[in-house]
Amino acid sequence: MRSAKFLVALVVVSLLVASFAIAQEAVHEGHVPEQAVPGADTGSTGSSGATSPAREAMEAANEKMHAAMMLPPDTDADRLFAQVMIPHHEGAIDMARVQLQYGKDPELRKLAEEIIAAQEGEIAVLRDWLERQPAAP
Repeated sequence: MRSAKFLVALVVVSLLVASFAIAQEAVHEGHVPEQAVPGADTGSTGSSGATSPAREAMEAANEKMHAAMMLPPDTDADRLFAQVMIPHHEGAIDMARVQLQYGKDPELRKLAEEIIAAQEGEIAVLRDWLERQPAAP
């Protein structure tokens, strides 16, 4: 009986360690906001240990976007899509603005301007659609 309890405890600890490692990897890849995984290290200073205003601004935009994209309690697929895509597009706009502020490449600056225009239009469509929907039950 004692060895069975030990085995169960070992399995539970192994699962906890594995889930923490998976969560940290999700943070590192940008799929989960860092705040959602206590103790997660995203390596925000880069491999050289250096940082820059452009990197800090891009990280701030990315973290803001991912925090805002946390799924609302809604269960309707259409409403969820619209609710999550709005902050996703807002994040793209924020990142494009970082490019315009710090980037120098003319091709990427032009793309950033196009992204801002396109995403603003799509946000307007999504907000309009949400406003026309009946209140969620």
